[in-house]
Amino acid sequence: MKKLFVVIFCITCNYTFAQMSTSQRTISAASSSKVRLNAYSNYIFSDAVDSYFDANNYYNGKVNDGFQWGAGIEFMVHPQYGIEISYLHESTTAALKNFKYPSKFHDYNLGMNYYFLSGTRYFSNPGGKVEGFAGMGLGVGSFNAKDPADGRTSNLTKFSWQFRGGAIIWATNAVGIRLQAQLQSAVQAIGGGLYLGTGGVGVGASTYSSIMQFGLGGGLVFKMGGKR
Repeated sequence: MKKLFVVIFCITCNYTFAQMSTSQRTISAASSSKVRLNAYSNYIFSDAVDSYFDANNYYNGKVNDGFQWGAGIEFMVHPQYGIEISYLHESTTAALKNFKYPSKFHDYNLGMNYYFLSGTRYFSNPGGKVEGFAGMGLGVGSFNAKDPADGRTSNLTKFSWQFRGGAIIWATNAVGIRLQAQLQSAVQAIGGGLYLGTGGVGVGASTYSSIMQFGLGGGLVFKMGGKR
């Protein structure tokens, strides 16, 4: 299922960029706000993860779907380009079999925090109510895992990335409704460094699995100090 979502997302992005390359649409610089505040609310789909090194160093299962919320501040360096600093949080569970629970799936509580620096390209007809966008972000993911059975916890920070695309429907001159699809990943996030995945035998003898999650949602956009 994860591969299907990735393929669909990539096809959609390629089509969007193709349309963008042939479009001559621009936004008037005089009518754009310099700062936007973005509030996010997304549904994140589950992702299968697995790894095996030895009898004390293995797991398989999935990071379950969940609700993600967050916020960002975006600086419009050009009427069609924005740079955003954002924070996203998701609380979910990871249902896994591993060395500690080899015969059944066991739920671990998992908190995921993402910090992104993102660039976004906007596309719109002058004076139009709908504004398309596409962009990507780079940053870090901070993860906290807890086994409810014994209370043991573990924390890990890893490099992360994100692609996203969608549209903003401007309800007023200053408030818009954001609709988007996104694909985000934490590279090598679950494995030797995170307790829920291994027997803790050390980084040198550990394998890892990247978390890759597809999400749908959106939120609200607020223009600060300007009119559309």
